[in-house]
Amino acid sequence: MTFALSSPAFENNGMIPAKYTCDGDRRLSPPLFISGVSKVAKSLVLIMDDPDIPQIKKEEFGISAYDHWTLFNIPPETREIPEGGTLGTPGATTGGELCYAGPCPPPEYEPSEHRYIFKLYALIAPLTLPAGAKKEGVLDALAPLLIAETELIGRYSRKG
Repeated sequence: MTFALSSPAFENNGMIPAKYTCDGDRRLSPPLFISGVSKVAKSLVLIMDDPDIPQIKKEEFGISAYDHWTLFNIPPETREIPEGGTLGTPGATTGGELCYAGPCPPPEYEPSEHRYIFKLYALIAPLTLPAGAKKEGVLDALAPLLIAETELIGRYSRKG
């Protein structure tokens, strides 16, 4: 079975329902299904980011993507992160929050539709990082432990 991440709320490259965004409940994460985890995996990591933020914001924050959600040390037997749920250890968003921060592309900038990339990583060991670790630190720590990765892309555009 192939390592995969999916959601019953939207198809890969489909539109994320507004209920999971700042136009709905910004803290309500979509349900996610995990399949095909290797038997040697000891930990999973989930990162959701937005690479389509305006260039002015990339320069202002010194980033290439806005981090919306980071979870690490998710148990490898996990097959679902339920709607509004969380597992493992929370990392920090670009805004410094330790929870899901739903899509909220600023309508005054182009492109008005952004991609939100949910990346799932399978690791041969848990990470030894504290809660609140930033995405860059999580990615650096997971690199030598990585055995598989997959992604799910959702899109969203504000309605006003």
